[in-house]
Amino acid sequence: MNARSAWLSTDGQTREDTRVAALGALTPTSPIGTRSGILPGSYSGEHRVSGLWLAGAQGTMTATVSSGRAVVQATESRGAYPVAVTDGVPLTFEDGDALYDRVDLVVLRIHDDAYDGTDRTEAAVEIVKGKPEATPTAPAAPGLSLPLFKVVVPKGRSTGTGGIDWGTALTDLRTTTVAVGGILPTRADDTAIGAYPGQYRDTDSALQRWNGTAWVPYPRDVGGIVPAGALANGGYAGQYRDSAAGQLQRWNGSAWLPAVPGPAFANTLDAGSTASTTYTATLAAASATPLTVTFTAPPSGSVIVGLGARLLTRDSETASAYMSPQVTQGSTVIWAADDERCATSSGDVGKTVSTQLRLNGLTAGTTYTVTALYRSTSSQVTCWFDARYLRVDPIA
Repeated sequence: MNARSAWLSTDGQTREDTRVAALGALTPTSPIGTRSGILPGSYSGEHRVSGLWLAGAQGTMTATVSSGRAVVQATESRGAYPVAVTDGVPLTFEDGDALYDRVDLVVLRIHDDAYDGTDRTEAAVEIVKGKPEATPTAPAAPGLSLPLFKVVVPKGRSTGTGGIDWGTALTDLRTTTVAVGGILPTRADDTAIGAYPGQYRDTDSALQRWNGTAWVPYPRDVGGIVPAGALANGGYAGQYRDSAAGQLQRWNGSAWLPAVPGPAFANTLDAGSTASTTYTATLAAASATPLTVTFTAPPSGSVIVGLGARLLTRDSETASAYMSPQVTQGSTVIWAADDERCATSSGDVGKTVSTQLRLNGLTAGTTYTVTALYRSTSSQVTCWFDARYLRVDPIA
């Protein structure tokens, strides 16, 4: 019989009929399969999942698994086993090994003699004992079981020697399942794929939607500004969010960037000198060289580059001191220092000068670096530069 209908057969409903044609359709994993897991919910609504929780008795090797409901999926033809644990299940862990720690596994297991020949037909909460090792790992879960918790059993521990450290021993492995169409409460480390495009899940810190190939952060395609802390990665290029620092940011497809980039600025009061007649980024007697500032090109691809300093030509009224910007993207020079793009002054009395220049043709979203370069028009004249600054303003 391939098409099975529960509560309809005139010649008796089989156990498989009941499991395969479940009245309460849960989170699907295929057209007929169901995601194994625990049904979420708690008495007060405070906790996402309280069913089948493991609570240990301090100072002992005993614990209790609380009541709860779950579904354990077998093969599609065999169906899904619904389980209700109506009373707490006491568990006693074996004493710790003399030399090594071990990791035990607590599972909800289905025994079905019709399939496994175990002479048992029941659901049970069981301990699967791990192997004591220098670096212990949890044992594999038995067939047709739902892992609930990993429990670290320290070496040499027993009820008389302090028992299990219940505050740190547990690793929660419980997966969840909900009615089809419901939002699935899960964890960020849950690697299970979605069942259908349009399915939603809550990772306890973000709402996500399955788009057919990946879990995508939500909100998506709504055009609203995402609240601070609600979205680690953008769902689409052009999405906006409020950062924790109160800055409006835009997702460019791989990173969050300021939506409205402010000016990039760098300055120093550290004076230095050069007599080089070719442009150099290094000044003698100045520790703050080279002077640089980085910026991200705005959507327009255009910026205003400004620079200035207090300049003087030592003991000369005829030589000139030049300060010019060099713009690079990585190791590529976009703008070389040039006398046509400089702030300049001459004379033995310091004068503050500045200039502003427009730079076009930049690639939006790309990071560039501006470096201040300096030179003298005479190798016999030392030029001094003080109170130096660089500023880059994006053009909308």
